[in-house]
Amino acid sequence: MAPDQNNDISNPIPLLTPYKLGDFDLHHRIVLAPLTRNRSYNNIPQPHAVVYYSQRATKGGFLITEATGVSDTAQGFADTPGVWTKEQVEAWKPIVDAVHEKGGVFFLQMWHVGRVSSYGFQPNGQAPISSTDKGLTPGVEGGEWSPPRRLRKDEIPGVVNEFRLAARNAIEAGFDGVEIHGANGYLIDQFLKDQINDRTDEYGGSLENRCRFALEVVEAVSDEIGANRVGMRLSPYADYMESGDSNPDALALYMANALNKYNILYLHVIEPRIRGSTEVKGADRNEIPNSLLPVRQAFKNTFIVAGGYNRTKGNKAIAENYADLVAFGRLFLANPDLPKRFELDAPLNKYNRSTFYIPDPVVGYTDYPFLEEAFTSN
Repeated sequence: MAPDQNNDISNPIPLLTPYKLGDFDLHHRIVLAPLTRNRSYNNIPQPHAVVYYSQRATKGGFLITEATGVSDTAQGFADTPGVWTKEQVEAWKPIVDAVHEKGGVFFLQMWHVGRVSSYGFQPNGQAPISSTDKGLTPGVEGGEWSPPRRLRKDEIPGVVNEFRLAARNAIEAGFDGVEIHGANGYLIDQFLKDQINDRTDEYGGSLENRCRFALEVVEAVSDEIGANRVGMRLSPYADYMESGDSNPDALALYMANALNKYNILYLHVIEPRIRGSTEVKGADRNEIPNSLLPVRQAFKNTFIVAGGYNRTKGNKAIAENYADLVAFGRLFLANPDLPKRFELDAPLNKYNRSTFYIPDPVVGYTDYPFLEEAFTSN
């Protein structure tokens, strides 16, 4: 477990206490969660992202980008960014610069969607790659998914290398580090979860084997840019994109302990109360039999929690040393000045779910009002 000497119990707002994240001095515990926004046309980050991310940046604030593809086979959704070409790297640079000018700490989340894709997103219309050749049920999460192709064992090192090169590119773009996306039913999760992974080689079967690919990615990325610049996101309890596991407690603890060996900067875990892409109605950490506390106690470095948090729940998580940092998604999306609103206990803008994933460069993206604007308009 990470030490709790960072907790300033004299501050009545635990989320606004400072925290030492490795080499980074954070001024508060409020993290911008990685949020897919579908506004990177042709997989290239756009100038409007400069506005979006800098709006949410604060001095000593920690931001994580939307999920960003590591290769041309990593895509499964329209207009999501990549970091595998020189053009993409150059497009990220002004976005990173804008966050750094505000004093923020900025990590890029790297993903490969695996089977959560279709022929139209794949080079030459080929089949998406995965740990398996089992496809998603048509219509799950509203998608028309194409049947995947099971990766051969000799192909796996090449995919691991794509994550390594993407991490190198992220540092070239100016990012402070990377978060490896091992959650939500995407490629790494497709290896981790026994509901999906039906392999009979050393990448399937036992818990150790199913975690092998994830840890090879962690090792490669850490060797490339340094473990002090690497985080990982996991969702052991989720069943998003039909990615459930028969023993999520064991999976979560195994990964926490295994990641300790690589000494990565942080582990970012989605709460059990998040089922699929939604929160269990009325769910609270204390009401769910599967708490993240054992994972928090097992992992020795910074522990970040996410999933349905608000100001009250976030303060409680920090005050009780249940987590070091708390990631906020929808609330941060709709409130670019979320730390200030939490400080003042000010009213929050309501998010508009219908504009989460539209390609508009402004609507539902950079047009949520700041506190001063909200007061002015009233």
